[in-house]
Amino acid sequence: MKIYYHSDFNGSYSTDPAADPGRMEAISHTLEDRYVFIDALPAAREDIAACHTERHIEQVRREGLYDIAALAAGGAVQAARAGLEEPAFALVRPPGHHASADGSWGFCYFNNMAIALTKLKKEELIRTAFILDFDLHYGDGTVNILGTSGFVDIFNPSDGDAGQYLLAVEKSMPDNADIIGVSAGFDNHLEDWGGLLSTEDYRELGRITRNAAEKSKGGCFAVLEGGYNHQVLGKNVLAFLEGLQGQ
Repeated sequence: MKIYYHSDFNGSYSTDPAADPGRMEAISHTLEDRYVFIDALPAAREDIAACHTERHIEQVRREGLYDIAALAAGGAVQAARAGLEEPAFALVRPPGHHASADGSWGFCYFNNMAIALTKLKKEELIRTAFILDFDLHYGDGTVNILGTSGFVDIFNPSDGDAGQYLLAVEKSMPDNADIIGVSAGFDNHLEDWGGLLSTEDYRELGRITRNAAEKSKGGCFAVLEGGYNHQVLGKNVLAFLEGLQGQ
């Protein structure tokens, strides 16, 4: 499995929890001896503009966040393209699923997942896609951009019982999507903000995704969203990726 990452993501570009010092290292140090790391490359402005208005893009630029947000979006594009052949992971920040076409909130600036899937569709690499967003928070930005696109189905699980949550995810999975993209937020862990899912539950979410992709004869990839307890974040990401690999 290839991990798309860049040392620039280690820098604290703002004061929000997604930009906390040490957050990315908590993950990268756990994964570095197990996976192949590839430098993320910035998304082209035209790919960002396919999902966001010029007004929003310029607002992000005025805030001094364009370069890091474009780098995160580019890493997602790389992971999506690689995911057509084998599971891949974009270990990027800022996160993206609260970024709508003309605005953003919740520590997000550009919608990494939307930019990645729109790019694949534009290049005619996919016809259909499915997004599983298991972040604690509803991915409103992704729904805003892709909800009426006609080629993407989106599922945001919300059950308060872990067993029912996993069952709902399994039932939601497609059997005919060209690619499954996972907005992978780990803030619903027992020791994070949501307090619901165990580390093994994240492994199961990876396994469910992998099985659905194989059933569809399609690809799969994931993009980091939330997850704020540095003490458990690395092991949760690792468990999910191991499940995504079929381990």
